[in-house]
Amino acid sequence: DIIGRNLTVTGDYVWKSVHGYLPGNLFGEMYFFSFLTICYAVLIAWYGIKMSIHGDEVIPIQKWMCTTIGIGLLEVFFKAGDLWVWNVDGDRFWFSLYTGVIVGVLKRAISRCLVVMLCLGWGVTCDDLGDKMKKVTTLGIMYAGTSAARDVMTVLAITENEVLSTETETELLDVVTILQFITAFIDVTFYLWIFDALNNTMKYLQDMNQSMKLQRYLRLRLFLLLSVLFAVVWTVFGVVDSYNDQKIVNEEVNGWVLNAVWEVNYLLVLVGLACLWAPEAGAKEYAFVMELSTVGNDLEFDTTIVDGPDSDDDDVGGVGSGYSDADMDVDKGVQA
Repeated sequence: DIIGRNLTVTGDYVWKSVHGYLPGNLFGEMYFFSFLTICYAVLIAWYGIKMSIHGDEVIPIQKWMCTTIGIGLLEVFFKAGDLWVWNVDGDRFWFSLYTGVIVGVLKRAISRCLVVMLCLGWGVTCDDLGDKMKKVTTLGIMYAGTSAARDVMTVLAITENEVLSTETETELLDVVTILQFITAFIDVTFYLWIFDALNNTMKYLQDMNQSMKLQRYLRLRLFLLLSVLFAVVWTVFGVVDSYNDQKIVNEEVNGWVLNAVWEVNYLLVLVGLACLWAPEAGAKEYAFVMELSTVGNDLEFDTTIVDGPDSDDDDVGGVGSGYSDADMDVDKGVQA
């Protein structure tokens, strides 16, 4: 009534919104990962169809590309599934949670290896990376191991805070800090290797006058530089916004946006790489094809009919075909 009376309630109670059990600030994240699942499904369907059409011309780097897209699909699928089950049942599905974390680590590790392989010229200037392949794989495994340990410990420290003691939680976070430094060091190694290999490959193609292949790597460099520029701008924005009184991105309301932007950045780069290295006819021979020089009138064919030295009127003249002194200069070397 108007005066109001004290009310005592006993027993168990559960608060549930009209939308479900999921906290309100995570609904946007659930819808976002659902949308990404559709995007990845469309991308892998398109790439898979291209691979099936040109099945005989598929090269190893394209298989790596398809695997990367597939792992990305699994990651967003499990993350969306984890949030959806949490919203419906009120409890987190631990299998989806940790599977999403582990698959996400594999996606990042394989993606870094993939970009290094592309920058080294695999499938464009060479058909085999040789000993470099072992170095790329080793660095990728190191990144996957440290990153997986870091992410799993972080999830444990957050989700099991009611079970873990304060001392145990502090120790976990200290180990996470050490693993973050190790992961950052491996990341820097990857980035330096990527741009160094990219510059070397582009220099080789430019010296060999391979303009079409060089054009592909110019586009690859553009994608990578735009991605790095976007990452720097978003990082600066996040730091500046954290010091504002009126925050544009409030972690308690829409904090998921901070991580969602990185996912969009990654997906756009992956789409660009998939388009540049899409399966096509002649892909297996592409690494061995060298463009002819287009400077001046380099290419001249002599197709005159040449008579034999002892030919008579009744003899049949032989047909000769040859090149003039200024025919063409074709470089046949293939970068190892």
